[in-house]
Parts: sequence; C-alpha cells; structure tokens
Amino acid sequence: QVQLVESGGGLVQAGGSLRLSCVASGLPFSTSAMAWFRQAPGKEREFVSSISRNGGQIDYADSVKGRFTTSRDSAKSTVYLQMNSLKRDDTAVYYCASDIRTPIWSQVPRRVSAYDYWGQGTQVTVSS
Repeated sequence: QVQLVESGGGLVQAGGSLRLSCVASGLPFSTSAMAWFRQAPGKEREFVSSISRNGGQIDYADSVKGRFTTSRDSAKSTVYLQMNSLKRDDTAVYYCASDIRTPIWSQVPRRVSAYDYWGQGTQVTVSS
C-alpha cells in the first residue's frame, strides 16, 4: 500500500534550520507531484510548498519564500524540505502529500483536497 513517511522534525531555536524528508513507497513517485503542508494547533492545514513531477516547477507560500527550499530525489523516492531562518510562527505539524491526479500540464495545486495520499506528519517546534 501507499506510504509517505516524514522525518526530520524536532525542536529548534528561532533562526535555526531543519531538513525534513518524506520517503514514498507503493506509488509511482516519478509521476507524482509532491507537496508540504503544515497545521498549527487550532488552525487549518495550510500549503507550504510543492514540487512538480520532474522538479521543474516549485511553488512556495509567501510566508516561507526565501527561507524554505523543496527538492526531490526520484532515485530515492524522497522529497525534502530545507527550512532555514525558522520563526516561531513556523511551529506546526508538517505533512507531505502526493498528487497523482492533476494533469501534468496543470500547475501543481495548493488545495488540500487535490492530494491523494498523506504522511503521518512530523512536529516542528521553534522556540524563541
């Protein structure tokens, strides 16, 4: 069955860095657009970043642009989220997700409902 497994979360001071990883199995990774979302306590799940099937199209939420970098390694079926200059507002559970339905010629979506598979999430806590 399909599994997305995130890792790399933890506790970090403001201004620090973390690198999240998401390993996919049971799905055609090379034909899946991938994305990162996050959810803080009491808030809705929000889009963070996405990367197209071939890695040529990467999208970021304005709140993380310039600080976060998304990449993928198809040989390892893994997508990464490098997070630098972390702020307290970045504290959340981070989820990776896979989209296998959006046509390849369309922009990778930002809406939660477009994604077919989700990981269990990894906690990121940024302290002041």
